[in-house]
Amino acid sequence: MIEPQNKGAVAPPPSPLAILLMNLWAYPLLVFLTLAGVLFFPLGFAYGRFFRRWQADRLTRWVIWVYGRCWLLMMRPFVRFERQQMELLEVGKPYLFVINHLSFFDTFCMALLPIYDIAFAVRSWPFRMFWYRKFMYLARYLDVENGSWDDSLASSKETFATAGSVLFFPEGHRSRNGSLQRFYSGGFKIAVAAGVAVVPLCIVGTDQLLPPGRKLMHPCRISLRVLEPIDTAKFAVEGGHMQLRRLVKGKIEKNLAEMRAGLD
Repeated sequence: MIEPQNKGAVAPPPSPLAILLMNLWAYPLLVFLTLAGVLFFPLGFAYGRFFRRWQADRLTRWVIWVYGRCWLLMMRPFVRFERQQMELLEVGKPYLFVINHLSFFDTFCMALLPIYDIAFAVRSWPFRMFWYRKFMYLARYLDVENGSWDDSLASSKETFATAGSVLFFPEGHRSRNGSLQRFYSGGFKIAVAAGVAVVPLCIVGTDQLLPPGRKLMHPCRISLRVLEPIDTAKFAVEGGHMQLRRLVKGKIEKNLAEMRAGLD
């Protein structure tokens, strides 16, 4: 558990020197971490497949989680991370996670979760980054922009069947002003159809780290909160996924307000 910080004090804005040092530190290390991951992945993959007998998709999701954990460690000199209510999650149980979206680095912060076996549902543009693309396909990430509904549902069910989870950004893209945007229904329909619990997640602070449209990272504090899992059985009626969507959005909205107040 990464311990929470003092919630009473108002953090001063980062100095230009701190911003400069952070970017001179973080970007080169991120490139190094990515290159090292690409170079050593074949060896680790072969070991996991042939000696540990792990499935290829599960193994790749574990490697991505470890990559994220290394990124968290790398960012610690400039970013304070806080995890809240992780005890609500049962490791080894499949979930459909939904989370608000503020920054490119939201996905990296999912390494704060105690669960590594998560397939992300994302738009098509991350698949165009050649250094990540092969890993995303191996991990069976969902391309919700180009893939069909039937393909997304079938792939999600296969992930759930092996005790894996799926994560959706129901807003579809990053918020430009930090406000919660409209939610799309795809993830909620899949949760109801597959009969898995929905776990809302709330993240704050990544819009200070690197919001859309900015190139320089800023020192900040990031909090990730897990909300109570929601049983989807009672939503298995006509239009039930829309009721579920409204319920989840309301819970996320309320908790984001509380979390942002705690960061002030």
